[in-house]
Amino acid sequence: MKRVFVGLLAISLLATACNNDSKQTTAATTVNAAEAPKFKFDNEAYDFGKIISGAKVTHEFKFTNEGKTPLVITNAIATCGCTVPEWPKAPVKPGESGVIKLTFDSAAKVGLQDKQVTITANTVPATTVVHLIGEVLEKK
Repeated sequence: MKRVFVGLLAISLLATACNNDSKQTTAATTVNAAEAPKFKFDNEAYDFGKIISGAKVTHEFKFTNEGKTPLVITNAIATCGCTVPEWPKAPVKPGESGVIKLTFDSAAKVGLQDKQVTITANTVPATTVVHLIGEVLEKK
């Protein structure tokens, strides 16, 4: 009986803690939305065309911070290990520009490709996605 009571208590505390966190995040997002930094990309997708398997493609996604506060990129995650993102580590001031560089290694890839990179920053919403798309042809 004591174990059941302790288990129920633990579950209720976890549920309460999860609910409180989501409310705080929602409130913070709402309050800061008007002042938040904002990505403005020249293009959110780049079509690299057709390449032979094993080739590497690099593209720089240029962006401007159109928000009212400095833009801080905390992470960029690709859908697979074949795509490596690089991003500015220093804050990008309002009105200034920056570059997110993606390198796609097509080794062991064949066919149509859509490599997505999710960028996490202090923007609203917190994530933005850019795409490298194209076709990888078999080596002959």
